[in-house]
Amino acid sequence: MQVKPLSDRVLVKPLDESETTKSGIVIPDTVEKERPEKGEVIAVGPGKMLENGSRSEMSIQPGDKVVFKKYGPDEIKVDGQELLILEESDILAVLG
Repeated sequence: MQVKPLSDRVLVKPLDESETTKSGIVIPDTVEKERPEKGEVIAVGPGKMLENGSRSEMSIQPGDKVVFKKYGPDEIKVDGQELLILEESDILAVLG
């Protein structure tokens, strides 16, 4: 199934990261943890509609790795895969 975000919304695949403690113990991503804050952009909407009838340009593109607000996104499941939908304003930074 294909998902196309509307307006200034962004579809993000969360990045799974294993965590390593200072003593070298690896904590796998299967351990109950908080919601991720990093992800890869899968799709972007056309941009927010402005009062003058034009659309604002999206500043991110599919493939960008981003950091976003922890509690900003909504979770959806598409073809058994967990994805997040969030507004462009919930994205804090693009990772280089």
